[in-house]
Amino acid sequence: MHDDRRLLEDRLTRMLSERIVPAIHPQSVPLRASIWVAPDEPVPVAEGLAAPRTPIESGAEWGAPWGTSWLTVEATVPAQWAGRTVEALIDLGFEGGIPGFQCEGLVYRPDGTPVKGLHPRNQWVPVAAPAAGGEQVLLHVEAASNPAVPFRPNNLGDKETAGNRPQYRLGRLDLAILDEEVWHLVQDLEVLGELMHELPEDARRYEIVRAIERALDALDLGDIGGTATAARACLAEALSRPASASAHRISAVGHAHIDTAWLWPLRETVRKVARTAANMTALLAADPDFVFTMSQAAQFDFLKRERPEIYEQVRKAVSAGRFVPTGGMWIEADTNMPGSEAMARQFAYGKRFFLDEFGIESREVWLPDTFGFAAGLPQIMRAAGSDRLLTQKISWSRTNTFPHHTFRWEGIDGSRVFTHFPPVDTYNCTMSGSEIAHAARNFKEKGRATRSLAPTGFGDGGGGTTREMIAKAARLRDLEGSPTVRWQSPADFFDAAEAEYAEPPVWVGELYLELHRATLTSQAGTKQGNRRSEHLLREAELWAATAAVRAGAEYPRAELDRLWKVVLLLQFHDILPGSSIAWVHREAEQTYTRVATELAEITRRAQWALGGEQTGPHLFNPAPHAWSSIPAGGAAVADTRAPACTVTTCDDGGYVLANELVRAEVDHRGLVVSLVDLANRRETLPPGSTANLLQLHPDFPNAWDAWDVDAFYRNTGTDLTELDSLTVIADSPDTAALRVVRSFGNSSVTQTLALRSGDAGLTVDTEVDWHETEKFLKLAFPLDIHADRYAAETQFGHLYRPTHTNTSWENAKFEACNHRFVHFAEPGWGVALISASTYGHDVTRTVRADGGATTTLRFSLLRAPRFPDPHTDQGLHRFRHAVFPGADLADAVREGYRLNLSAPETGVAQPVRPLFTVDNDAVVTSAVKLADDGSGDVILRVYESLGGRATAVITPNFDTEGVHTCDLLERPIPDPALTSADDDPSIHLRLRPFQLLTLRFPRKTP
Repeated sequence: MHDDRRLLEDRLTRMLSERIVPAIHPQSVPLRASIWVAPDEPVPVAEGLAAPRTPIESGAEWGAPWGTSWLTVEATVPAQWAGRTVEALIDLGFEGGIPGFQCEGLVYRPDGTPVKGLHPRNQWVPVAAPAAGGEQVLLHVEAASNPAVPFRPNNLGDKETAGNRPQYRLGRLDLAILDEEVWHLVQDLEVLGELMHELPEDARRYEIVRAIERALDALDLGDIGGTATAARACLAEALSRPASASAHRISAVGHAHIDTAWLWPLRETVRKVARTAANMTALLAADPDFVFTMSQAAQFDFLKRERPEIYEQVRKAVSAGRFVPTGGMWIEADTNMPGSEAMARQFAYGKRFFLDEFGIESREVWLPDTFGFAAGLPQIMRAAGSDRLLTQKISWSRTNTFPHHTFRWEGIDGSRVFTHFPPVDTYNCTMSGSEIAHAARNFKEKGRATRSLAPTGFGDGGGGTTREMIAKAARLRDLEGSPTVRWQSPADFFDAAEAEYAEPPVWVGELYLELHRATLTSQAGTKQGNRRSEHLLREAELWAATAAVRAGAEYPRAELDRLWKVVLLLQFHDILPGSSIAWVHREAEQTYTRVATELAEITRRAQWALGGEQTGPHLFNPAPHAWSSIPAGGAAVADTRAPACTVTTCDDGGYVLANELVRAEVDHRGLVVSLVDLANRRETLPPGSTANLLQLHPDFPNAWDAWDVDAFYRNTGTDLTELDSLTVIADSPDTAALRVVRSFGNSSVTQTLALRSGDAGLTVDTEVDWHETEKFLKLAFPLDIHADRYAAETQFGHLYRPTHTNTSWENAKFEACNHRFVHFAEPGWGVALISASTYGHDVTRTVRADGGATTTLRFSLLRAPRFPDPHTDQGLHRFRHAVFPGADLADAVREGYRLNLSAPETGVAQPVRPLFTVDNDAVVTSAVKLADDGSGDVILRVYESLGGRATAVITPNFDTEGVHTCDLLERPIPDPALTSADDDPSIHLRLRPFQLLTLRFPRKTP
């Protein structure tokens, strides 16, 4: 037989687009329209409904960037339409078929009841089913004219620069009949046509070809509606053939991945969530099999606070088990950069919200779009009662293909979580034949497991799952040649997946995304605000809890909770990574400033309550280790040591800074050419090398400007060695310091290099007035160390990364994340490099002519991408780093905290005894606070910080009624790590490497 498949495929494409799809709405009448433009920010619904309207016609321009217009449409249902299903068709001027990235609308009835959202792939609004004829139709649309931000430099990303030119033209505004039989015919043809393209040239494929041919032959082009039933009958047998018993099984989960900010500001996300939730609750009511899931507690909270009428519908659907809260985090956060406590609080606040609001606790962590996963995450998950993870993002890696789709992921402490990467390779599945076939072909666990998950629906304001996706899933439920499809909740999928695959393979260590590496550096102000806020929150909780216990002060629980939620919100995976529009980052930096002010006031009130308001000799130490003679978490008089700092002039115009522990030589260019650990008589720098070297690279990645830095940036670069000035700014027994000033391009940099008496490290403060474009600024420290790996701090511990590139996996990690420290070591000697606000870095390793190895660490300081914020990081920035020669891992941990926490400078009149004493510095205090339930119990969180076994005695310095081990939600759990005696208030701990432990101490009542 002649092969006429291509002829049939082309025929089907044209018939669908030009005849069958238009026949879905065979008759229509125009809607009358009128409009009101809100003067600035969105207004309450009642105000928008009541505002006066001006007539507007289809084809008219509307919508300044970031504006809101209230559109009213009305008509009368023709009498002859009685008994038919009637819909309103509202095209706001949608451009193409891309939902979520342009104008959007939410439809209301006259009484303010939300109906559903509008977007390019979902323009219909239910009116009557069936119609009586003669009904008056009146609908209101809150239309957001969000700009379609192009993926190139532009000024649309901030309403202050976006202008006010209308962007859209109203499209079709009609009242129309819905021919449901034709609509079903479209779904039949699309499912079979898409399946046909994916099948091999076998009997099943040709059976579908001939069925479609018969169906198209049965259609009368002049009467599609009248012949649709006959055409569907031709397809019935092909659609009824059951799938094979070995077919891959797909669990479809209704989903709408909504970036909490990205190419839109936070305020618009509130409305995106409202539109999507209205869509999904309506769709759930219409289809009994459909299940929808939403993952971010903060987005539920948006609805609760801003749109209670929609939230009530969500609550009802949650109670029915159809609208499923999942994930258990406050936000779908970045997981690389948030600190230990912040990551713990993401789970504590997220899971508690779901428990309090819905009585639901999810074991699943839902992070489909996060840019890689830190190695400390599995332990944090399990400490919160979660042991399953879903993500899709690792499929975006550009170098290596991850070897598993279902596996157990092991973190730094040995905790394991059951993990699934959907092989459909998208978190916006539409149930297309190509997506479903790809999931089955791509699944790497064939022969061992049979099922995968498909998050199904349009995200980012696209409104979630559509009725077309549900119709396709119904046809794919049991169809020959296709995987089977069932709607399931994430929990049901994971239950089934674990049951059939009890011993999956194990992946140990971080889940590194081989893409989007520049998100560790972009938008330095946002990253600094996050780091500062995390540490200020830690300090405020510590001193507020101490003041409550010691002085009976009121614990500011509501204030702290609110501020924690603000900081957690800004850790969303397009905010903290620096990949949002200018508006988002401008607001983030303003918010961080307000947070810092409020937290400083909380700390000030607590410290005054503890030590008296007048200044005095006693200084507060917020660090988890003693500082001088000041105990951790207490206030005392600092040791007075004989100061020993000196500054000496060198013959070449440079200087030598020295104290009793370190000697640093700075040459006439302001570069460090020697750094000696005096105790060990060991030079830190390789022969002939220079540290504190600023290096400038071109930075024009192939795509994703704010997200990516490509490896070829290292091919060319400039060492910034030209000097404007080098001056001594401190030459006293307490401090020796130099100021280095340079200019380059349109920018300038001022550095302060300082040694302080008693400190074993050289501190480098760098102030950059940055006005470059598409450049990457690094700060380099070469080390005379032979090491094949180095330690980088992550949540509740550290992980090791190689310094070499033996494999493609190692080579791909050319930019990586650290928190407060990185540490390099040979047996018996090491160097700690500390950062107070940067995250990105790179490490390279070379062998010199003398046979020695040079290992170079470079901190990533600033970038200058032009999309999505064309003015990224322009202006003044301040960074602090320090180098500690002769440091071991314990020194790195201690100095990391010291450099990041507030210096113990606040003087008070009275000493303050810490609430807890810990007798082993390897056991680090992560948090001291009062319990979240308002009981007044004291919470202490500690972790083993060095990667070894540790014993410790913890002594509470207040009256307690015992102690309980808790999870992150502060609920009691059994733990053999803790022992205590009835007559001894001290707690004896025996911790595994990196073990995290939360302890709850009930206080004795008077």
